[in-house]
Amino acid sequence: MSAADPFRRAVQQLARFPGVGEKTATRYAYWLLRQQPDAAENIAAAILGLKASVRECAVCCDLSERELCLRCSDPARDASTVCVVERPQDVRAIDGSNEFKGRYHVLHGALSPLDGVGPNDLRIQALLARISAVSGGLDTVKECILAMDPDVEGDATSLYLARLLRPLGVRVTRLAHGIAVGTEIEFADRVSLARALEGRRDIG
Repeated sequence: MSAADPFRRAVQQLARFPGVGEKTATRYAYWLLRQQPDAAENIAAAILGLKASVRECAVCCDLSERELCLRCSDPARDASTVCVVERPQDVRAIDGSNEFKGRYHVLHGALSPLDGVGPNDLRIQALLARISAVSGGLDTVKECILAMDPDVEGDATSLYLARLLRPLGVRVTRLAHGIAVGTEIEFADRVSLARALEGRRDIG
């Protein structure tokens, strides 16, 4: 097959998904060919709609269809406690533990100089501006829980944030080790997440 072949182009694009190699992408392409024509059209429309309608929440930077996500617009959630996470999927994992009732802030990554990811590549300034803006008001943030992955990048990000947050007068804590080292937050089980939240401690 030439590079211009439609089947080959489809395989190349499908292989761009994380964890999908050429063999799996080829299997997906054959599956699509066996479906009714509207199957591929519906999948393509859903992907295009995802990019067109999903944005970052104006407050917490989580992904949302609206300017304010459901958690930031929920008055029942505790605005005085903010859980800082690396990825949007971490929000869903922690919320699934049913232990945390506060609000979130999504960094969209972790510090990793070797990969060219510095402070300006993360939503750190948005976090600092958010806390400074409500200081002394009804929604004063009293505690920031740093829920980074328990790895080198997560540790570096937590220490960096702690140095920036303490001068703002907030308590800075980090998840206890109810989560195994090397485990990504999104893959942790609910019990481990609940124990980690319950046993959080001051950092530094």
